[in-house]
Amino acid sequence: MAKNAYPLKHNIRIGTLVAGNQGTPNYIRQILPYGFESFGITFWETLGNTDIPRLAREVEEVLHGTGAVISCLGMFGNPLETLPKDKETLRGWESLIDQAHLFGTDLVTGFSGRVRGKSIPNSIPRFQEVFGPLAQRAKEKGVRIAFENCSMGGNWETGDYNIAHNPEAWKLMFDAVPEENIGLQWEPAHQMDKLIDPIPQLREWVRKVFHLHGKCVTIRWDVIRKYGINGPQPFAFHRTPGFGDCNWTDIITELRIGGFTGSIDIEGWHDPVYIEALEMTGQVRGLHYLKECRGGDFVPNPT
Repeated sequence: MAKNAYPLKHNIRIGTLVAGNQGTPNYIRQILPYGFESFGITFWETLGNTDIPRLAREVEEVLHGTGAVISCLGMFGNPLETLPKDKETLRGWESLIDQAHLFGTDLVTGFSGRVRGKSIPNSIPRFQEVFGPLAQRAKEKGVRIAFENCSMGGNWETGDYNIAHNPEAWKLMFDAVPEENIGLQWEPAHQMDKLIDPIPQLREWVRKVFHLHGKCVTIRWDVIRKYGINGPQPFAFHRTPGFGDCNWTDIITELRIGGFTGSIDIEGWHDPVYIEALEMTGQVRGLHYLKECRGGDFVPNPT
């Protein structure tokens, strides 16, 4: 174990998300020295021509001996619909479930999908039809499934990508597919930008949280007081942890109390200030901030 390192297998790792493609190993190699402890590899709508076994081998070579891990594989799109891109997304879910073990992870994440233009309740039968078999497929391979809670611009009545963005939807989903290996890829930003207090929600749902996206929100209360939430001025914008209004010390406290031992992976490329040339500056600051919120350097108890 490295000096001052946490006993990570019994704790909470802090890492970042990286795009999934054949350039992923080189990207991880460049940022690994900054201290990231885990990496979530994500794909958008399709695996494309990515050679997954080759990617797994090359990533393992980069991570070998470092103590860092692949926390999860992500397939983001709409697996409930039937357009060519949607079918690609569903095939991506199946492939990542089957090959997660190659990366040393037991977690595949993404959007739940939804029936386009329909309400969340009207999407539940299709969700059950698709994710009932996927959850069973995953269970047989020792894999868990987690749904990110981003609305992707949708609401209760309509949307394009995801129904898993509201606690009432989670109840419907987990009732429809009552498997212990499906849960949440939770992110406080997607609660705060809807003016939901994330702490009581996390306290209630923590045992269904399998992974976290590390992203925060700055809320402009002066804009809300003047224009409301549907006015011409944006009232909230997403931030890298450490730059927004989330209290990550409280979030990690609730995670510890709830027994969570997974990863918080920073979801970068959203902060409107720490962007472009400042992207990694912001992410590394977020990494150090989250480590401090985790408790700082590990100090062993006296014997």
